Amino acid sequence: MERKKQTSNAKDLRDIFLTGLKDIYWAEQALTKKLPEMEAKASDVRLKTAIKDHCAQTYEHVARLEKVFGLIGEKAEGKKCLAMEGIMKEGDESLADIQEGTVRDSVLVAACQKVEHYEITCYGTLAAYAKTLNEREVQQLLLRTLGEEKKSDCILTSIADTDLNSRALSGSHQSKNLKAV
Repeated sequence: MERKKQTSNAKDLRDIFLTGLKDIYWAEQALTKKLPEMEAKASDVRLKTAIKDHCAQTYEHVARLEKVFGLIGEKAEGKKCLAMEGIMKEGDESLADIQEGTVRDSVLVAACQKVEHYEITCYGTLAAYAKTLNEREVQQLLLRTLGEEKKSDCILTSIADTDLNSRALSGSHQSKNLKAV
């Protein structure tokens, strides 16, 4: 019996790095459209401000990624990021039937944090790849964005922890009590 020669579809690290850059570039561009929608759904002033600020920062992330592409001699282009598409779709579904108020704001915080955690994962991985590929300037740019994403996540946690989730719990109890009457 003759054995078939196994072929590997594995790419080298630079190809994987480039694919990751294209994914996060698409994701960041998609977020420039999604974040204003999320801001419009928020009622908490701190949450609205955090989302608005992060949207402005996301435009900077797009520009920084374009610089990264230039530094590695590649054209800045996105590749549809199925993970971010799924996270945004899940967020839309979570918010679909929730009325304006603290419960919706709590769900918005969770949706925003899912986005942040995905971005943190992507930028951390890409920075590690850049280090391994000896792309020091690229690594520094990616680490800068990683720090900004982590800070955004901390801001969201602070908003939820201050009293938003407690008020959301009170609001959902009141809604249940009103329905029971």
